[in-house]
Amino acid sequence: MLTVVIAVHLMIVIAMIAVVLLQKSEGGGLVSSTSGFMTGRGTANVLTRTTAALAIGFFVTSLALSWLAGLGRHPASIINTGVAPATQPSGTTPQAPLSDTGHGVLDKLRDPPAPSPAPSEPQVPQSK
Repeated sequence: MLTVVIAVHLMIVIAMIAVVLLQKSEGGGLVSSTSGFMTGRGTANVLTRTTAALAIGFFVTSLALSWLAGLGRHPASIINTGVAPATQPSGTTPQAPLSDTGHGVLDKLRDPPAPSPAPSEPQVPQSK
């Protein structure tokens, strides 16, 4: 799904660049007295309407891409909520939640953890 939206988005971008480059430059832009922004000739122009349609498509696909990118993310809190994890990795001792110890997050960051004892035999590396 994401690949399809990206492909459509890129096609719209390339088409919009081409349509903008095809438009006639009027030199004065919005400040010209002879050709204003909202003249009947300017709004009826096919290239102007095409540019507007491509711009709408660009915004819609941009919103769709940002929405699809955020689907897999689950925000995590840096503050310990006091809920113990379901499983503990082997070889570690569970820590008390911050609310039970009376220390805040800054106190926990300030105090370095105690070093673990050296293993008595060589250990096999484990991926996390």
